[in-house]
Amino acid sequence: VPGSCTLPLPGIMAAVVDETGQDVPNGQGGILVVKRPWPAMIRTIWGDPERFRKSYYPEELGGRLYLAGDGTVRDKDTGYFTIMGRIDDVLNVSGHRLGTMEIESALVSHELVAEAAVVGRPDDTTGEAVVAFVVLKRSRPEGEEAAALAKTLRDWVGKQIGPIAKPKDIRFGDNLPKTRSGKIMRRLLRSLAKGEAITQDTSTLENPAILDQLGRSL
Repeated sequence: VPGSCTLPLPGIMAAVVDETGQDVPNGQGGILVVKRPWPAMIRTIWGDPERFRKSYYPEELGGRLYLAGDGTVRDKDTGYFTIMGRIDDVLNVSGHRLGTMEIESALVSHELVAEAAVVGRPDDTTGEAVVAFVVLKRSRPEGEEAAALAKTLRDWVGKQIGPIAKPKDIRFGDNLPKTRSGKIMRRLLRSLAKGEAITQDTSTLENPAILDQLGRSL
């Protein structure tokens, strides 16, 4: 399966579960956990065992499953594991788990797209809505041209992944908000997607002006 991590090493009992710690069927996204300990696993956090327990063995999952922190899906036929992204980067759209990395990959596979970043925002109908920030290989479109291209990209994602993954909102920018080391500052994109004022620290942001542009590109 292209892009998958295949299977765990012998002795590692990995599984995919839902928010209550129950196994989910192959082909359905969930949370990656390890059911039994292994010799090299982390045993505690120095001086803070309670933090260790809450971080790695959360009560929400029953308190006995090791939480890896990744959203994962197993292939229906092979059982191979594919990482969808960190739990914070996995969206729950109408009960379907979607990895932001998967949607971003679909967007950048389009011939016009240079970069893409995907985040979620609360939605009354679907629980979470997909919001995509896109940088094109050409100049940024506006008005009717932007609306037409956004529809084209939505349909493209729908064909690549499925209709449930279509972004509800696509915003075009000349760049994405990045640190000086090139890391996309997704927490800022989440605020923009929700229409919130930027209150986070932006001292490491390389291109502050891009926030106004992406905030206006509704």
